[in-house]
Amino acid sequence: MESDTEVGSWDAELESLLLRVGERFGRVEPRRRMRDYVRGLLGPVGRKNSWQIAEHAGNDTPYGLQRLLSWCQWDPDEIRDDLRDYVADQLGQPDGVLIVDDTGFLKKGTVSAGVQRQYSGTAGRTENCQIGVFAAYASAKGRALVDRELYLPKSWTEDPDRCRAARIPEKRSFATKPELARAMVRRALDSALPIAWVTADAAYGQEWHFRRMLEEAGVGYVLAVPKSQQVKSPAGSWRIDHVLTGAPAEAWERISCGDGAKGPRVYDWAAAKLPTVEGSDPAHCRWVLARRSVARPEEIAYYLAFAPADATVGELVRVAGARWAIEECFQAAKNECGLDQYEVRRYVGWYRHITLAMLAHAFLAAMTAQALEKGAAETVRAASFPSPWQKSDGSWTLPIPPRPGTGHPRGGSTGPAGADATRPSPAAATTSAARAPIE
Repeated sequence: MESDTEVGSWDAELESLLLRVGERFGRVEPRRRMRDYVRGLLGPVGRKNSWQIAEHAGNDTPYGLQRLLSWCQWDPDEIRDDLRDYVADQLGQPDGVLIVDDTGFLKKGTVSAGVQRQYSGTAGRTENCQIGVFAAYASAKGRALVDRELYLPKSWTEDPDRCRAARIPEKRSFATKPELARAMVRRALDSALPIAWVTADAAYGQEWHFRRMLEEAGVGYVLAVPKSQQVKSPAGSWRIDHVLTGAPAEAWERISCGDGAKGPRVYDWAAAKLPTVEGSDPAHCRWVLARRSVARPEEIAYYLAFAPADATVGELVRVAGARWAIEECFQAAKNECGLDQYEVRRYVGWYRHITLAMLAHAFLAAMTAQALEKGAAETVRAASFPSPWQKSDGSWTLPIPPRPGTGHPRGGSTGPAGADATRPSPAAATTSAARAPIE
C-alpha cells in the first residue's frame, strides 16, 4: 500500500497539472467542473460517465459536468497542447517514438457524431461504432496518448443537416484516417516532444504520402506494410514478400522487440538496406524488414523503414516493437480513465471527454515513471563477494575455511567465505508502480 507521503505527492502533482490546464478556462465554474471530472476519471468510479462522476464529486446532479462537455466555452485543443507538453516534460527522451493507430468505440443508434457500421479493430469485426485516430508517445520512461481525431465517414460529411445536428463544424470536411494521422504527426513534430521515430500499422504504412512526409521532415520510421507492398529501386519494382523470400537462412536473427504481458516478444527478423536512389538523403537509408513468428513460421509481417545511416537492425526492431505501446495505452485509458465510457453524442462532447481522459491517463503514466525512477534509485544492490564454489575433476565443491587462529571450520555463518558472519545478506528492494488512489 502507498504511504500517506506517496499519496500526498501524487495529489500535489495532480493539483499542479490541473492548475496548468486550468488557465485555459476563463471562468471559475468550468474550471472547477474540469477538476471534478478529471478527479472522477482517476477515482474509484464504477462507470465513468457524468452521473457517476458527479456522485463521486459530491454533486446532486450531473448537469454541471454535462454543461462542461457540451456548452461551456473552452477549447479542448488547447488542453491537448498542454497535455502534449506535459508528456514531453515527464516522458520525453531523445530516441522517443510517436505511434499512430485507431480504435473503435461501440455505439447504439445513428446520432452520435461519426457513427456508422464500419470495421473496428477493437471488436475485430464490422460494428456500429465511432472510430478515433490517435497518436501516442513512447520512450524508456513510459507511454501516453498525446493527440486524437474523430474519423467522420462520408455518410456524415456529405449530409450537412446531420452534421449540424451533431454540432460538427462546417469547415470539417471528409479526411481519410491516414490524412488525420498526418495532421497529428505534423502537430507532434512542431511541439516540444523529442521524436526520433514514427511507427504505425499497415493501414498507415502503405500510404506513400505518409512516408514521404516523414522523409521530408528527416524523421526515421518503421512502418508495417501489406505483403503486396511494392518496393522500388533503380533496378525495378518488386513485391516486398518476394524480395524477402530470397533472404538466406543466415540473414534471419532471433531478436526480442520488447517485453509484452508474457515476457519478451521474440521473433525471427530479416532486414536489408535498399540501394540508394539518386538525389536521396545521404544521411538516411531505406530498409525492408520481415518479422517471422517462431512458433508459426508461415506468419510473416513486413515493414518499410527509413533510418539514419548508422542505425542498426536491433534499433529498427525496437521501433517496430514500440507499436504495441499504443495498444497498451488504449487498454489502460479505457480501463483506468474511462476513455470509452462517455455518453455524449455531439462532436464537441467527444473531443472534450476524450481529451480529459487522455489527460488523466498521461498523469498516471507520469506518476508511474516517477515511481519507477525513484525505485531504481532506492534499489540496494547485493554486495559482491568472490564465489566460494570451486570446480575440480568435473565436480563442484564448496570449501569451508577454518576460523582464524583455529583448525575448525567456521560455524554459524551462512555468508560467503571471508565475509563477516554477523553481516546480513542484503536483498534488492522492489517497488510498486501501481496507481495510488486519488481521493
